[in-house]
Amino acid sequence: MQDIQGKTPQQKKSSHRLAGISSMVGTTIEWYDFFIYGAAAALIFNKLFFPNLDPLTGVLAAFATYAVGFIGRPLGGIVFGHFGDKVGRKSMLLFTLMLMGIPTVMIGLLPTFESIGYWATVCLIILRFVQGMAMGGEWGGAVLMAVEHAPEGNKGFWGSLPQASTGGGLMLASLALGLVSLLPEEALFSWGWRLPFLASIILLAVGWYIRVKVPESPDFEKVKAQSEEIKVPALQVFKNHPKALMTIIVSRAAENAWFYLASTFALAYTTTQLGLPRQDILFATICGAGVIMVMTPLCGYLSDKVGQRNMFRFGLCCLALYSYPFFALLNTKDPVLVWTAIVLGIGVIFPIMYAPQAQLFARQFPAEIRYSGISISVQFAGVIGGGLAPLIATKLLSVGGGSPHLIITYIVSFAVIAIIASAFLKPDDLKKSQKFVQKSVKSS
Repeated sequence: MQDIQGKTPQQKKSSHRLAGISSMVGTTIEWYDFFIYGAAAALIFNKLFFPNLDPLTGVLAAFATYAVGFIGRPLGGIVFGHFGDKVGRKSMLLFTLMLMGIPTVMIGLLPTFESIGYWATVCLIILRFVQGMAMGGEWGGAVLMAVEHAPEGNKGFWGSLPQASTGGGLMLASLALGLVSLLPEEALFSWGWRLPFLASIILLAVGWYIRVKVPESPDFEKVKAQSEEIKVPALQVFKNHPKALMTIIVSRAAENAWFYLASTFALAYTTTQLGLPRQDILFATICGAGVIMVMTPLCGYLSDKVGQRNMFRFGLCCLALYSYPFFALLNTKDPVLVWTAIVLGIGVIFPIMYAPQAQLFARQFPAEIRYSGISISVQFAGVIGGGLAPLIATKLLSVGGGSPHLIITYIVSFAVIAIIASAFLKPDDLKKSQKFVQKSVKSS
C-alpha cells in the first residue's frame, strides 16, 4: 500500500531514520567547524591576532571577532531560509556544508598578526562572518529534514537528533584543540593550532557523502505539489507571523547565552581568571559534550510524552536555579567540582532546553515559510544570546572586579524573561499525537 507520495510504509520508516541520522552527522561536522573557532578564540587567538593587548583585553578582542559569526547568522537564515522554502531543504543543506567547511580550512592557512599585521584580523573576521552565514542557514534545514520526515508523535525525538549534534561538534572541537594543546607552547602557537582547522576538509567530504543520500522533505514536496509556495517567505514571516518570530527570539536567547557562557566563556574564565590548566577545562568540556549526545535524544523522547513547550520551560527554570552554583563550583578551583560544574551545565541543563526546540519552533510556522521562520527567529536569538554573551560576560567580569556576580544576574534575568515569553508559544497537542500513534499501530 502506497501513500499519496508513492512511498510504502517501509520506505517512509527508512526515510525518517536516514533523515534523522544524516542530519545529526552532517550538523555535527558543521558545529565542529563553528566551535573550533570559539575554543581557539578563548585560548589562542588573543596571542596570535591581538599580541599588543593585555591578556584580558586580548580575550575581549578575540571574543569580538567570535561574535561576528553570530552577526552573520541572521543573514544566512534569511538568505538560505528563502531558498530552502523555494528550492528545497536538501540543496541548502549541501550548500551550507561547503560554505562552512571551506572558510574553516582557510582559517587554518591564515597568516597571523606577526606576518601581515591587522590584515590578518580583517581576514579572520571575514571568514568568521561567512561561517556564521553558513550556520544560520544550516540549522533550520537540518532540523526540518528530521522533523518533517518523522512520524507524528515522535517528532520531538527525531528532531532532537540534529540538536544532539551540538554535543558531537563541541566534543570533536574540544578534543582536537586539547590534543594540539599537548604540544610545546612554541609549536602550538607556531603551527599546531592550525591542524584542527585543516582537519575540516576530511569532515567536509564525510558530511557531503552522507547528506547527498537523503531524500527531500515530504512537507516541502507537498507544498510544491499543491503550489503553495510563497514568493518572498521572509517577508511573510515578518508581516504575518510577528508574534511567533518575537516569541521564539526572546524565549531562545537565554538558552543560547547559557551554552556559550558554559562552553566558551568558561574556558577563558577558568584559565585566565582562575589560573586553572587548559587541558583540565577542555577535558571537562569534552565530557559535557559527550553527555549532551545522550541527554538530548532522551529529553527529545520525553518531550513527546510531556510536551515540547513544557520540557523547554522546565529547562529554563533549571537554568535560573543553576546559575549561582555553576560559578560557585568553578571558584573553588577544585578539579572535581570544576569538572562537575561544567559537565552539569553543558551536558544536563542545556539539553533540557535545547532538545525540544526543533519540533516546538517548527510548529509555530506553516510549511511554506517554515524554513525562513525558524531560521530567522533562531538566528536573531543567537545574536542576542550566544554571540554577545561571552563578550558581555567578559566585560561584566571586569566591571565586577573579577567577581562573577554580575554575570549570574545577567543569566538569571535572561532566564526569567524567557520563561515569561515561552508561555506565548503554541502548545503541544498531545492528545492529537497520541491518537495518531494509536491509529498507526492499529492500521499496521
